[in-house]
Amino acid sequence: MNATDTDADVIVVGAGPAGSATAFYLAQAGLDVLLLEKTRFPREKVCGDGLTPRAVKQLMNMGVDIDAPGWVRNKGLRVVGGGGRYDLDWPQLDSFPDFGLVRTRQDFDQIVAANAVKGGVRLMEGVNVTGPILDDRSGHIVGVTTKDGGSYRSRLVVAADGNSTRLALAMGLYKREDRPMGVAVRTYFESPRHDDDYLEIWLELWDEETLLPGYGWVFGVGDGTSNVGLGLLNTSDAFQNIDYRDLLKRWTRNMPADWGFTEDNMTTPIRGAALPMAFNRQPHYTRGLVLVGDSGGAINPFNGEGIAYAMETGEIAAEVIVKALRGTTPAQQERILRAYPQVLKDAYGGYFTLGRWFVEAIGKPGVMSFGTRHGLHHPRLMRFALKLLGNLTDRRGDASDRIINALAKVVPPA
Repeated sequence: MNATDTDADVIVVGAGPAGSATAFYLAQAGLDVLLLEKTRFPREKVCGDGLTPRAVKQLMNMGVDIDAPGWVRNKGLRVVGGGGRYDLDWPQLDSFPDFGLVRTRQDFDQIVAANAVKGGVRLMEGVNVTGPILDDRSGHIVGVTTKDGGSYRSRLVVAADGNSTRLALAMGLYKREDRPMGVAVRTYFESPRHDDDYLEIWLELWDEETLLPGYGWVFGVGDGTSNVGLGLLNTSDAFQNIDYRDLLKRWTRNMPADWGFTEDNMTTPIRGAALPMAFNRQPHYTRGLVLVGDSGGAINPFNGEGIAYAMETGEIAAEVIVKALRGTTPAQQERILRAYPQVLKDAYGGYFTLGRWFVEAIGKPGVMSFGTRHGLHHPRLMRFALKLLGNLTDRRGDASDRIINALAKVVPPA
């Protein structure tokens, strides 16, 4: 297909953080990018709304104005468990800022998409992509069809359409059953805790007599409400039988009354979403289709963080795509694109494998309880855990950085 036969150099499907970041970096490199979003902004999205320094760095790199109204800064993580509460400041690193943010997904995605448009991306909202257009001879994707009967063609297509990615499924890419999955449920309460300086997580989630692998959270939004939710892993035998919404209600009933976590103060229904982790869909490139963010399972299994990795994989994908589309023969282009999955594995594979081992361990009876009882009372160990679980290290940092980086290098990639 000639460039003159296309509607864009690259079509990106999905204007979440992954799609908007990919589109932004492609446009910055001079490519013509069409970003297709099935809904219209602003839109709802199930999320904890908490952004670690890793995600903050990506926003700063793209020039998003995080000093504008509505962004709430936090100092670190408060861990509740083992009978105590422990405030852990974000580490002082050269690679990342020393603060996190909170911003609701109600407008976070719109802000990042608008930043992409400002950078030269063409955004079309209300365009529901239904499937790929395939080249009859090569079987490569050369465009997409839409629910209204339309179609758009491009030299390359990026799937940033989330966990349920229609495009990846249509191209024969299914979930790997050997990868962990999580479920997150959350709601918002009017609460005096809305301006907390720390992201608060609770490590002891009980279903009757069973301690569950996961955590609850209380993140102040700064607008009079708190985002309160919980995330659970499928590595526990109890996973299939839990009513997550009821569990959230039971958990919040035991909170102090003056926090206001009552059904009368609930401002939205309880909503849930699946969390695809540790590259649960592979390969991340096949026949003209590039996967980024949740569509490729780029969620950290240690902590369920997805926004940072959505934007990071978008930037990595853009670098590979720009290299592939500029002045190459079709054979060279394909060779460069086929290297993309290995680029991702080099960046995250070992670390995600560590995360898989971690979630398998805490899914075993007694392991979560032992760690909560004995680990939380040791400040040095907790600071190490914050770096490990948050993937927050310098390449040439202190001893804990070097240990984490070495472990991620020596274990087999995910």
